[in-house]
Amino acid sequence: MSENSIKKSSYNPYVFFGSLIVLLVMVLYVSIFKVQAQEQMDVAKAWINTNFGWFYVLTVAIILITSVFLFFSRYGDIKLGPDHSKPNYSTMSWLSMLFAAGMGIGLMFWGVSEPIVHFLSPPDAKPETIEAARESMKLVFFHWGLSAWAIYAVVAVILAYFAFRHGLPLTLRSALYPLIGNRIYGVCGHLVDIFAVLGTIIGVSTTLGMGVQQINSGLNHLYDLPMGVGIQALLIIVTMMLVSCSVFSGLDKGVKRLSELNMVFAILLLLFVLVCGPTLFILQTFMQNMGGYLSGIVSRTFNLYAYESTDWVGNWTIFYWAWWLAWSPFVGSFIARISRGRTIREFIAGAMLVPAAFTLIWMTVFGDTALHFVLYDNYQALADSVSNNYSMGLFTFLEHFPFSSFACFFAVLMIFLFFVTSADSASMVIDMFASNGKTDTPVWQSLFWVIVITVVTIALMYSNGLQALQTASILSALPFAFALLFAMWGLVKALFLDATKKELRKQSLNISRPAPRSSGGWQRRLRNLTMFTRRSHVIRFIDEVVKVALEEVSEELNKQGCTATVLCDDEKNRVRLELEHEGKVYFAYEVRPRHYLLPDIISRTSTDEEDSQENRSYFRADVHLLEGGQDYDIMGWSKEDVIGDILDQYETYLHFIHITN
Repeated sequence: MSENSIKKSSYNPYVFFGSLIVLLVMVLYVSIFKVQAQEQMDVAKAWINTNFGWFYVLTVAIILITSVFLFFSRYGDIKLGPDHSKPNYSTMSWLSMLFAAGMGIGLMFWGVSEPIVHFLSPPDAKPETIEAARESMKLVFFHWGLSAWAIYAVVAVILAYFAFRHGLPLTLRSALYPLIGNRIYGVCGHLVDIFAVLGTIIGVSTTLGMGVQQINSGLNHLYDLPMGVGIQALLIIVTMMLVSCSVFSGLDKGVKRLSELNMVFAILLLLFVLVCGPTLFILQTFMQNMGGYLSGIVSRTFNLYAYESTDWVGNWTIFYWAWWLAWSPFVGSFIARISRGRTIREFIAGAMLVPAAFTLIWMTVFGDTALHFVLYDNYQALADSVSNNYSMGLFTFLEHFPFSSFACFFAVLMIFLFFVTSADSASMVIDMFASNGKTDTPVWQSLFWVIVITVVTIALMYSNGLQALQTASILSALPFAFALLFAMWGLVKALFLDATKKELRKQSLNISRPAPRSSGGWQRRLRNLTMFTRRSHVIRFIDEVVKVALEEVSEELNKQGCTATVLCDDEKNRVRLELEHEGKVYFAYEVRPRHYLLPDIISRTSTDEEDSQENRSYFRADVHLLEGGQDYDIMGWSKEDVIGDILDQYETYLHFIHITN
């Protein structure tokens, strides 16, 4: 199949069928040879922890440093999309969606259990002491704080930047563009996207298997529903049926509304525990936990317990870093998908700082309350419950509160909704990976991947192959970490070029005051400034002046050996000059009509209601380059003025090429 036919198809057959074949082989292997597969995975995991644990730690440290650098540097002002683009979602909807897809379900599972586990068996403190409790929360903050969200944020920035600003596919292959260039469209790109599909399916399946055990535990706790694979398989089928309904609703109605509902529920449960629990203790410990976390983040980031003979760091910290890395293609792609139009600084704040802050608040409210119950209320049943079954920790914890039955039911409902949201997001992302980054594919494709996730999860649960495949997914984080470091280097390099181009344009152009090259002088310029034109006037100006100017420039460029084309979009009334080299556009100058509200200081009178509505707005002839809208108007300029502006922009571009090569 040719490359053009692949691009026209609603899916990429190489990725679509290649992923299914490899997935079938993997599932059959871990199901039939489950003991052998688990042993092999464990040996490989131990080998990687021993020999490459330092590399995981270094990678996460570089990712965190890069995220902070992007936030404070001049690159933070660059948009993930054209310069004129605006966010598609409100800030609250955006935060809700990325949180629900990122770690919402993990907080429900580990919010109580992990602090208790570290309290019972800390790496460097006496178990079940005040010191162990203090160290436990420092470890929890470290595992769930800035480092984890930085991994998601960096992957998302790379994908969103190259997809929305440079027109590359919104798939994992685009992260390798700085490394292999146009080869991302060939075999290498197909293999990378197959890896992303497999990683997402395995990650979602293992997480779904883990979460359905917690749902089963909650229903057993509330209604004595039997614990077992059969019941859990039924729960998965019910969950995925709801996921299918959400898929039919689409991103704006399905995932968006469910995410907003999840966020409201999470805040309500958080407030319930805060108010009904040891409130003053929680507030005090949060301040102390935050101080301990921030003061020790550097030492903990690089701590491998190299001087101690312990497997703790491999079983916890290295495991977490590998899991976040393995999970990042899915979460990063989803976050990128919903973040078009935001600046990098705004994105880092929203995708790393805000979720990390909420996560640390959640861990304090649930974790320190659980520790208070065990340390000061002698609620030993909670510690015993966590030791026996991590999934029961939350429900045993809620038993110590008023309205415990309702609180447990509410928690089960939250877990259920989090899974519906995560699975819906995953099916959408998998469909993007298998469809060259397309977001307008037929609904059946997303539903197909929902079915695949369901079948894989149930098959692995019945065959006890879930853990082996989860281990395999974590092992895949090692090669991905190498590729991610190179992709980050490529991102910084591309941002440098982007920022340099913008600064050169500001230095070389005085675009708001073009020199009057034709008759009329300053009087004509003043008249243009005070005119608030109608759409029809702008369209006529583009057709009669701008188009003619672009055609004359194009003709002259072609005479000089360049490949220049003038494209007209009659439907949107846009006209565009493109310069190509080896089939790719490297410079473009476009003028399009753009609507604006009339400034309050300007008033117009009209007796007709429709005219009055029209009089409250006006149109400009705005200039757009490859980087997006440039926020200046050329309405009323002469043909010579327009040609001069084209040449100014082209001269700036050539100067940029000269100093960056």
